[in-house]
Amino acid sequence: MEARFGPAGNAQAFADAGFKATVDAPRWLSTLGLDAYEYQCGRGVNVGEETAAKIGAQAAAHGVAMSIHTPYFINLSSDETVRMEKNAGYVLASCRVAKAMGATRLTVHCGGQGKLSRARALANTSKNLQNILSLMEQEGFGGLTLCLETMGKQSVIGSAEEVCALVAQDDRLLPCIDFGHLNARTQGRYNSREAFAGLFDLMENTIGVARTRVFHSHFSKIEYGEKGEKRHLTFADTVYGPDFAPVAALAAERGYTPTFICESAGTQAADAVTMKQLYEGARQK
Repeated sequence: MEARFGPAGNAQAFADAGFKATVDAPRWLSTLGLDAYEYQCGRGVNVGEETAAKIGAQAAAHGVAMSIHTPYFINLSSDETVRMEKNAGYVLASCRVAKAMGATRLTVHCGGQGKLSRARALANTSKNLQNILSLMEQEGFGGLTLCLETMGKQSVIGSAEEVCALVAQDDRLLPCIDFGHLNARTQGRYNSREAFAGLFDLMENTIGVARTRVFHSHFSKIEYGEKGEKRHLTFADTVYGPDFAPVAALAAERGYTPTFICESAGTQAADAVTMKQLYEGARQK
């Protein structure tokens, strides 16, 4: 397996080139040398299976690996029956689209702590995940992988330690390491070779080397305040970070082959190209 690079959704350059339909995205991305694409269902699963299948066919034809971002309003830390049922429904709806697109990975937010203790919120998250994974098996989606995302706000479940502990409980899960989120929630502490090495060590020690080697990832520079994430930036930012170069160097040195999805604000395709160049340059050293 090789590392893959691509954008989350369609970059401004895609529209500027005259394209309007996502079915054209895989071919366009392939001309840039990119080979991954994360379809966005953050505001709901609003794509039909027929359209999804057309996108998937184009992705297969152009060597682009598809993944799905599930709805943002999933909150796995809840223990309310109605909320738990809705969460499962959102994930299963995302799975249907993923299967039609040929996607094998779905990125999922764990959700906020709310008025619960951190321990209770984490216990609820673990329980809800097991229920959803069981439902996925029953519905024929057992071959799909849920990727739990590290989050940018301190009030939300999603530190590196929390995500790794949750993922370690089941082989059907992988971490979605969002480096910008981690940097934002820690006030800039995830922006050095030492910090990234510590993160990769944590992953290897909790979920094993094999799963760490193929982790899912989001990357962008993110503006943050005292409570964490504020907004996504582009690679032109020189203030907030993080810097992808040390991530690329360490991933290459350790033989990691992740899927890197760029979430820059509007320049996600061009910045994904930069990320790929940095990684490939590091592999050649």
